[in-house]
Amino acid sequence: MNDRKSLEKKFTDAVQEQKIPDGFIKVTDNPVDGLSSEQKVILNRKANMMFNNGNVEDARRIYITTGYSDGLTRVGDYYMNKNESLKALKAYYLAHNKRDAEPIYENLAKVISTIIKD
Repeated sequence: MNDRKSLEKKFTDAVQEQKIPDGFIKVTDNPVDGLSSEQKVILNRKANMMFNNGNVEDARRIYITTGYSDGLTRVGDYYMNKNESLKALKAYYLAHNKRDAEPIYENLAKVISTIIKD
């Protein structure tokens, strides 16, 4: 029983460490209407420069606005490399990137399964 409480505490602490201030999942995963293709290209180029210069959060916001899935996947990869899997999952989800999201879902399922078993 003590092991279970310890495991639950570790799980809770891990979730709190990776808590996303603006919520886990964006309400919609559709890009903003009203942007022309040219405007999206300009914004995505700007976001790519921001990302390459280390300004990942601002780049992420632009990628969400334009619906640029490749950019969102890059953001997800960035977070995975920093061991922030919940933030990565959000980016992969918004990018409709099931291939990279699935391993995170599986890890979450394993953790929940372990907690439920005890």
